[in-house]
Amino acid sequence: MAIALITGIAGFTGHHLTQDLLARGYRVAGLDQARGEPAGGAPPPDAGPVMTYRCDLMDRAATFDAARRIAPDVVVHLAAISFVAHGDAEAIYRINVAGTRNLLEALSSLEKKPSAVLLASSANIYGNATVSPIDESAPPNPANDYAVSKLAMEYMARLWMDRLPIVIVRPFNYTGVGQAPQFLLPKIVRHFQRGEKIIELGNIDVERDFSDVRFVSRAYCGLLQKAPAGEVFNVCSGNVYSLKRILAMMAEIAGYEIEVRVNPAFVRENEVRRLEGSNRKLLGVVGDLPTMPLRDTLTWMMAASDGGRLHG
Repeated sequence: MAIALITGIAGFTGHHLTQDLLARGYRVAGLDQARGEPAGGAPPPDAGPVMTYRCDLMDRAATFDAARRIAPDVVVHLAAISFVAHGDAEAIYRINVAGTRNLLEALSSLEKKPSAVLLASSANIYGNATVSPIDESAPPNPANDYAVSKLAMEYMARLWMDRLPIVIVRPFNYTGVGQAPQFLLPKIVRHFQRGEKIIELGNIDVERDFSDVRFVSRAYCGLLQKAPAGEVFNVCSGNVYSLKRILAMMAEIAGYEIEVRVNPAFVRENEVRRLEGSNRKLLGVVGDLPTMPLRDTLTWMMAASDGGRLHG
């Protein structure tokens, strides 16, 4: 049975991707910074379809040990600082760039290389693009440290493309059950779940291409099987939503309207005003991949207890 390695398996996307890979017949091995079996040594004899190994990608030796122990057939690298407003810029660059480099070095040292290594970058690398919708040929224009770190990761990864079958994905915004509440849509959903009358937000004049995490997970699975090495793919719905439209949807779902107050502390410098992506290249490779209407995603999140937040 083929083994799929997911770094950041305990996170939002990792949870959904694990289920999709299991459904496709993979055994799944995951890396988590805080939990799981030690990275070195032999696999336990009673290992089930999902095994999590404790490994900090900043620990080069532990990363090499984990790669040798797992010997993955395919890899999806999700582990990163993914919150744009994360306050520690040094940590963003260290984890998103150096951590990725340690992983690629470890994978390239294996006698049997994986057949696909999918690296999660971000559509934030496009910044305030001058074209819409944005396709993969749009020039990078990163507007924050997170975006710069992801672009740097992409350039660094190109140093390894002659040794590993790397595919880079640039996901646009996506959401769903299990996303942490500091992200915009889970925050809004949880306010409505609690019946709150007021919500404080940052810049409400923004527009984003939102996807459902289940769509993103299925896209990643398709790319693992079909994407040519060395290519870059936007992962997006192709549908852009204003924050005002999202609030109106939630008011319809919840049956009441919430008062929005702009909190200057939540307004980001260099805010990207509009991100609308083209998924034409993605669908040309993976085939028809139906998108979920955002209203259906919000309804799914609204029905989940505690906003569907992952615990443990």
